[in-house]
Amino acid sequence: MGNSYFQFKQFRIEQGNSAMKVSTDAVVLGASSGSMAHNTILDIGTGTGVIALMLAQRYPEAEIFALEIDRKACVQAAENIRNSPWVNQVTVIDSSLQEYQNRGVRFDLIVSNPPYYPNHLLSEDFRRNQALHQGTLTFLELLVGVDKLLEEDGELWVILPERQMCEFELIAKNEGFVVFKRITIKDSRQKPVLRVIQAFGKSKRTEKTFEANELVIKDNDGEFSAAYRNLLKDYMLHF
Repeated sequence: MGNSYFQFKQFRIEQGNSAMKVSTDAVVLGASSGSMAHNTILDIGTGTGVIALMLAQRYPEAEIFALEIDRKACVQAAENIRNSPWVNQVTVIDSSLQEYQNRGVRFDLIVSNPPYYPNHLLSEDFRRNQALHQGTLTFLELLVGVDKLLEEDGELWVILPERQMCEFELIAKNEGFVVFKRITIKDSRQKPVLRVIQAFGKSKRTEKTFEANELVIKDNDGEFSAAYRNLLKDYMLHF
C-alpha cells in the first residue's frame, strides 16, 4: 500500500501527505463499526479520512465529523472527502480531542484507530510518532474525551493490538465503560491474534448481550477468506 493513492469502489484516497497510509486496521474497523442506524458519528484521528468515508457509505443518513490533529493529514482528508460522493455529509475538524471534547456536542457512534506505542519507542519521524505513539493522546485521555462526547446510549469502537486492548479495556472499565462486542483478527487461522476490535458502551445504559467473533483474513491456501471478502465487498475493488 505504498502508492500515493488507494482506489476503492466508490471513492479514492490520496495519501501522499498522510503519516499513516490506508491499512487493514482502518478498513476492517470502517467496515465493522456500529450496530444500528447511527445518526451522528465521530472519527477520532481520521488520518486520510478513509474510515469516515467508509462510514458515510454505510450510514448515508448520518452526519459525520472527522477529527485530526496533524495539519497536513487534515488537509488531505478534506481533499479526499471533497472529491467523494459524501462531500456534504462529512466534515473534517483540525483539532486535538482534548480541545474538541468541551464543545458540548454528542455522538451516537465514535470510532478510533488510536495511537498505542509508548513514547520510549519514538522514531525521528515526528508526524508518524504523532499518529502511532501516545504522546499526544493516551488511552485515558481518549476515554475521558469520549465520555464527554458520547450519547448515553452511544457506542465506542476501537481497534488495537491484543496486549494494548487489554490495557485499554481495564482503563475503560475504570471510566465506566463496558465491552459488548469483541472481534479478534488473525492473518490466518494458525497465526496469533493480529488485532482486536472492541465495542464499548456506558455501563449504566448498555444492556446488549456480549458477542465475540473471529475474523480470519486468509485461508490456508493464502487466498483471502470468504468472511474477509464479504466484509469488504462493498468497498474494495478486487472483491
